[in-house]
Amino acid sequence: MRSAVSPALFQRTLTVPFELLPGPCDTGIVQASSIQHDDAATVREAIAFYADYGRRIDDEVKRVAGERIDLVVGDIAPIAFEVASRLGVPSVAIANFTWDWIYETHPGLSEAAPWLVARIRESYRKATRALRLPFHGGFEVFSDTRPMPLVTRHPTRARADTRRHFAIAEDRPAALLSFGGYGLPDLDLNAIDALTGWTMVTTDRSSTAPSSSAGDIAFVPEAAFIDSGFRYEDLVAAVDVVVTKPGYGIIAECVACHTAMVYTSRGQFREYDVLVGEMPNYVRCQFISQDDLLAGRLKNSLAQALNQPEPREPMTTDGAEVAADELSALLDASRSA
Repeated sequence: MRSAVSPALFQRTLTVPFELLPGPCDTGIVQASSIQHDDAATVREAIAFYADYGRRIDDEVKRVAGERIDLVVGDIAPIAFEVASRLGVPSVAIANFTWDWIYETHPGLSEAAPWLVARIRESYRKATRALRLPFHGGFEVFSDTRPMPLVTRHPTRARADTRRHFAIAEDRPAALLSFGGYGLPDLDLNAIDALTGWTMVTTDRSSTAPSSSAGDIAFVPEAAFIDSGFRYEDLVAAVDVVVTKPGYGIIAECVACHTAMVYTSRGQFREYDVLVGEMPNYVRCQFISQDDLLAGRLKNSLAQALNQPEPREPMTTDGAEVAADELSALLDASRSA
């Protein structure tokens, strides 16, 4: 595993042995908060990374040269495919978007670094194959692209078990605040207008602990998922609505769990339009403005999302198994060549 992600995430998620080589592989989008991007910082970080790209590639190759690597899978850092090309092994891109496609319309980037998108595309063209997830954009750069079903996490515990374990009332609807590592610190949990009829569920990644005067709020510390037999996707399946910003991962989990979604905007981001254009076909969803969200005016949006009929277009969620078969086949073909 080559990633800047916290080791704790892998420790909570993976059930097989792994080795983590820590460090950044790309710069992505710099966030000012969970629902706002820092566009200027994104431009600065991307330019700094790719201005020194040749040296970074050399360093990456040296770092893994002593490992027995037969296949490189990238999601979806361009440097992964440069390293695979240097090592002489096949490589697979798997994602729902590419960074050249995102950066092509990112505010200020083409003006500040007109060379950057072309450099990323040069790396992507070295990929052996691309596995394209739903809600996609930007895959024209790959010479061999195969569509995939949703890759997502699936709940392993029954809804009633999860509610009992986390002290979520079973006789009323529940909504989960899901805003990643940045959380939603500006939201006053006590001011939410839905507390009289709903249980609001939040983790300490999204909110600080409510005061003793808070209404019906279930507060779940992240530590509660360690060695408990329960995972975050179990929580998604146990609630009726997830309140979030739209991203591939949480949409996929809502589809897999048949959980409705209330979503807010997230700044200028090319993927956003694709997601909000397609997700109503597969998940019950309702928009809420950032102003209403931060003011705690959730009641109407929650009711509207919950009362929508189930989407008529089912989406298969066995993409992990399908992707694993693709990787195994490519690896076998490479070894027998």
